[in-house]
Amino acid sequence: MFAAKKKDEINYDQVDTILGRGTEFKGTISSRGTLRIEGRVEGEISAQGDVIISESGRVTADIRARHVTVAGEVEGELDLEGRLEITSTGKVKGKIRVANLVVSDGGFFLGTCEMGSRDNKQGPETGATGEENLSSKKL
Repeated sequence: MFAAKKKDEINYDQVDTILGRGTEFKGTISSRGTLRIEGRVEGEISAQGDVIISESGRVTADIRARHVTVAGEVEGELDLEGRLEITSTGKVKGKIRVANLVVSDGGFFLGTCEMGSRDNKQGPETGATGEENLSSKKL
């Protein structure tokens, strides 16, 4: 039971590819493992594993991956098998399709969100649209 949960979590210590601070990339990135972005990316990202966008990371791209953690800025369409986590410094603008969404206090999301697994097309959905800054809302 606990092993399955561990497997589903992002391992921040096990990063296969790093696009470092000060690096700019335009085009398509394909990755089998975990990708960490500290620089700028414009284009498309396709990862079988996870994508981590650090505080210095700036991404304008469509992303298809397992899980994504955003501490920097992302603009584009995200199609994820699992979880999108927006940290307190993270900003996401665009259309997202995720199984789970986590937004930390201070995190920012502007766009549309469709929730449910890829396998379950009839799963739960939300059509939330508009500017959401959860740090200013009381839940």
